[in-house]
Amino acid sequence: MTSQIRAATLNDYAALSHQLGLNYQRLMHEVGLRPTVLGQADTRISADAVVDLLERSAEEGQCPTFGLRLAEFRQLSDFGVISLLLPHLRTLRDALNTTIKYRHLMNDALVMHLEDAGNVVIVREEVVTSSARPSRQATELAIGVLFRLCGALLSGQWHPISVNFTHSAPADLQVHKRIFNCKIEFGSDFNGMVCPTSDLDSPNPTADPAMAKYAETYIASLPGSKQQPFSHEVRQAIYLFLPMGRANIEQISHALGVNVRTLQRKLEESGETFSDLINEVRRNLVVHYMANANYSLGRIADMLGYSVASSFTRWFSSQFGMSPARWRAEHDTDESTPN
Repeated sequence: MTSQIRAATLNDYAALSHQLGLNYQRLMHEVGLRPTVLGQADTRISADAVVDLLERSAEEGQCPTFGLRLAEFRQLSDFGVISLLLPHLRTLRDALNTTIKYRHLMNDALVMHLEDAGNVVIVREEVVTSSARPSRQATELAIGVLFRLCGALLSGQWHPISVNFTHSAPADLQVHKRIFNCKIEFGSDFNGMVCPTSDLDSPNPTADPAMAKYAETYIASLPGSKQQPFSHEVRQAIYLFLPMGRANIEQISHALGVNVRTLQRKLEESGETFSDLINEVRRNLVVHYMANANYSLGRIADMLGYSVASSFTRWFSSQFGMSPARWRAEHDTDESTPN
């Protein structure tokens, strides 16, 4: 299934491209996008094409923070119809859970998960594409937008502990420091944020339960408000839980609210199997991980669910026709390094 995203994701793309001297119309045509969609916020466009467009723009414009600079201009209204609901919810946790519930109305490629860990909450966010294409810019755009959403909903009460990226740090952190008023961790095991539980659960003084109920009823009635195909949900859950070491079929079933037999049956109905999806996700993730020179092969094996390094080496060789060490030697690049 090809993921789609609202064209509003590219708000300010033309303006930023102009600042950098880029021919945005040519770049959009090269990835299969029509420049006319820039004025049509609710038009659905290919998420893969947007990911490619952001990477090409960053490279050609010699701007490794291209995606993050786009995030800097985002407003609550850019969330589309769910922006009618979010300000009226009781807490930031409710707002994030609602964003997770209706994320497909904004971005099919976006997957999020809240993980309570004592006095903090880990907010994991990933951009899931159909291949192992680099997605640094799209990831920083997504996390930048989410960070700004939290700040807008909590006003001056937003006190995040850290923002986390799996890719390496750029040479210049000026833009990151301007947008994120907290610790920034690169080479992390996940993409997302860590924030105090108290921030997520503090009452929203402007919450209006009646308006929230009205807005959600309206959103639920819209075309396209139904959830994505089940196999798509499984695939996205694997992307989140695999690096956490919790991507076996029992845990994924639990996360999706079904039993194992139901998960297997639903996948069979779409001609897929859980093992095939696991393998697909591993193939995509390993390319990103291998491109990050800060990740040792042992750490990569662990993040892909292999407790024994030799098992990882055998799997990798069967998928790519060479050992991981040889692959890394022949692909001596880091996707986070600007050209």
